[in-house]
Amino acid sequence: MGLFDAFRKKKINDGLEKTRTGFFAGIVNTLTNSQIDDDLYNDLEEQLILADVGPDCAIRLVDELRDKVREEHLKTGEQALKALRELIRLEMSPTDDLDLSGKPAVILVIGVNGVGKTTTIAKLAYLYKDLGKKVMLAAGDTFRAAASEQLELWAERAEVPLVKAGEGADPAAVIFDAVKSAAAKGYDMVIADTAGRLHNKKGLMDELSKITRSVKKASPEASLEVLLVLDAITGQNAISQAQEFCRAAGATGVVLTKLDGTPKGGCVIGVRQKLGLPIRFVGVGEKIDDLLFFSATDFSEALLPELPKHDETEETAQ
Repeated sequence: MGLFDAFRKKKINDGLEKTRTGFFAGIVNTLTNSQIDDDLYNDLEEQLILADVGPDCAIRLVDELRDKVREEHLKTGEQALKALRELIRLEMSPTDDLDLSGKPAVILVIGVNGVGKTTTIAKLAYLYKDLGKKVMLAAGDTFRAAASEQLELWAERAEVPLVKAGEGADPAAVIFDAVKSAAAKGYDMVIADTAGRLHNKKGLMDELSKITRSVKKASPEASLEVLLVLDAITGQNAISQAQEFCRAAGATGVVLTKLDGTPKGGCVIGVRQKLGLPIRFVGVGEKIDDLLFFSATDFSEALLPELPKHDETEETAQ
């Protein structure tokens, strides 16, 4: 394992500590200390719902586990635990990678106010800058008072340039200027803030459509990703709030913030299932390096860690 992978694995383990030692500890206990029967499946379903996986997803995971136990003739709770871990890994694995092939690659960051959108933008900038990318930010939220000033402070901390305009300016024009400047100066990426207010569906679609056109107009070679930021602490409520917003905005992926602050980290699974979008990043702390690329393997292993190996020699000695 490389140093970067080891760092990410430790971060996600630390970030999911409340979840792992809370609801998912109960799931591990149920699977490893019970017979594989209908009572176990019923208990498991209830615990997954309590962990904020969501009723539909919990029922489906348990049904899939039941099928796997039968088809593979699994006999022990430890085998069932391993099977559930693999089912979650498969559930969470993206089918593709972020498209950052453009010149520049543009990421629009969307989401309602209060979910950590501005800090997420700064953390994205820091993350990609640390990977050797030349990153520029765009203050496309021109409606909220002091939004660009707040982003400017974070841009200084991340040591990346920011394109901004006055309050009430046209967001599409601000992002056009940023993409045009980035293309001319050889920047790899533009990460753009957008207004966090809730729109009606048509208003949101019109605004995002206008911004998308401005990106392509500024640089025909630009690629575009639209990342929806959600607060993990609000769990299933975040999903219901985000569904219409997500559809209207044409989101291509999700960032889940504040994962370290909740024992209900199972909401990550529910978000993936309900929104049908890949989880691209997770926030596991307040520091600027606390945003991580999402790994389905690291996530499933952090939620349902392998049991410690039984030391037979030590037992014999006792």
